[in-house]
Amino acid sequence: MTAPDPVATTPATVERRSWLPMVSLFLAQVLMSFNVAALPVSLGGMVEDFGVPPTVVSSTIVVYGLVVAALVMTGAKIGQRVGWVLVFRVVVVTFGVSALLMIFSPTVGWAIAGQSLAGASAAIIVPALVALIAENYRGAQQATAIGALGSARAISGVSAFFLGGALGTLVGWRPVFGIVLLLAVAVLAFSFTLRSDGGNADVHIDVVAAVLIGVAVMLLTLGFNNLNTWGLFYATPDAPFDVGGVSPAPVLVLCGVVLGQTFFWWTRRRMAAGRVPLVDLSVLASPRERAAVYAMFIIVALEGALNFTVPLYVQIVQGRTPFDTALAMMPFNLTVFVTATLVVRFYRRYPPRTIGVFGFVLTTAALLWLSFVVTNNWETLPTILGLFVFGVGQGALVTLVFNVLVTSAPTSRAGDVGSIRGTTQNLASAVGTAIAGALLVTLLSFNVGRAVVEHVEIPPSLVAQVDLDAVNFVSNDELRGVLEGTDATPEQVEAAVQVNEETRLDTLRLGLLILAGVSATAILPASRLPGYTPDEIPDPETSGGPDPDAR
Repeated sequence: MTAPDPVATTPATVERRSWLPMVSLFLAQVLMSFNVAALPVSLGGMVEDFGVPPTVVSSTIVVYGLVVAALVMTGAKIGQRVGWVLVFRVVVVTFGVSALLMIFSPTVGWAIAGQSLAGASAAIIVPALVALIAENYRGAQQATAIGALGSARAISGVSAFFLGGALGTLVGWRPVFGIVLLLAVAVLAFSFTLRSDGGNADVHIDVVAAVLIGVAVMLLTLGFNNLNTWGLFYATPDAPFDVGGVSPAPVLVLCGVVLGQTFFWWTRRRMAAGRVPLVDLSVLASPRERAAVYAMFIIVALEGALNFTVPLYVQIVQGRTPFDTALAMMPFNLTVFVTATLVVRFYRRYPPRTIGVFGFVLTTAALLWLSFVVTNNWETLPTILGLFVFGVGQGALVTLVFNVLVTSAPTSRAGDVGSIRGTTQNLASAVGTAIAGALLVTLLSFNVGRAVVEHVEIPPSLVAQVDLDAVNFVSNDELRGVLEGTDATPEQVEAAVQVNEETRLDTLRLGLLILAGVSATAILPASRLPGYTPDEIPDPETSGGPDPDAR
């Protein structure tokens, strides 16, 4: 097959536009990412302020992610109907209102309502960012703008940890959301530089599809997020209910998968009848677009798994502070920020296929390396090197696959691309975090049980007193505190602590090795990404798209 002739998207013919509109879009991504990163930092202060358990306060995090993932496809259709600039400004204002609810919330219920409103606003902002980039920029400028969104996510996480930690320590948790409010005001001010076509009143929202995908995503997110708490298969005492002794978590996941398949069946049926779908599945018509979505899911899930694993070991196992966690993650976050910004410079020389394969080779090698060199101290040079290499691969991939989806779709379907991006990223992050938690706890339980049998100096009577087989990730000091309430001798205490250290490290290494295997599975699909460079990209408005086998 011969690739279609390139049209006016080459660097020589594309009109260069002011970067001022991009300031609003960049800050909008910072706004959402900063809000998400600020929530974990604020948990301690909110628990103390509202006088409720941490599990209740953590609902603010859960409800935000649920609302975004459930409504993002509907949000894309609202933007297409009303007009992207107008709806963008409206939801930025509502995001600011959510920050006010957080700042002045008298009870935790008001805080949960605030994050629900923030999630509903983000469900429209996410596809709006893609649509507005597609309408305001072309060619190399568009690729740079997309890279900026990836870097905004990384820098927001770092700044939220430092600013949130400092404000939470010196003033309190509420001023952290004062920063969110200021960001919303800045985004609104710069939004008046954006250009956009008016909305299309003929666009209708498929209510059936909206309900199907909304409920499916909610069930999948709730199921995956609670695999560890409610039980991987059999229900735990913390499960709200059980189905014949089976945990509700896998049941919710199964129901979510069924509803998701029903959504795709309904959408294809609607498109075949010539009716407007909730999301145009033609943006996933070719193998290269499906490969891009699969690659995005894998890399975001791996990022979520790593972002869960490092804080788990730094704060829970080592008993250190959130600030120490920020320092431990600094090589990764800064590398993602720099790579996401600079990778666009390689687009002229290397096609997406080459960068994608190389990116997954890097993430696989980094996780494999970490599984061998990692210790209970995250500040060693080999560990920092592993996080650095993983950050390079992750930053390049997130920007790359996003760019592939945007450049392969006409501007009129940019909102559909944005909704698919938002659903994929939110679901992948939840799945990656949940799977990492369930995997590590399961491996730890297995390793502890085996180690207890192998260490004859730990008698069965002591195991019965502390239920060592059920011990979760705890620091050595916490374990010693537990053993103080038993009749353990000093020698037995030290033996138990040694078991704790060995099994935690073995679990971490095996978990990283499994994640490396997951990363490796994406190398082959990444080879199906497009084989063209930017000067060969046909205009998707006038052609069927470039030949995936070009070059």
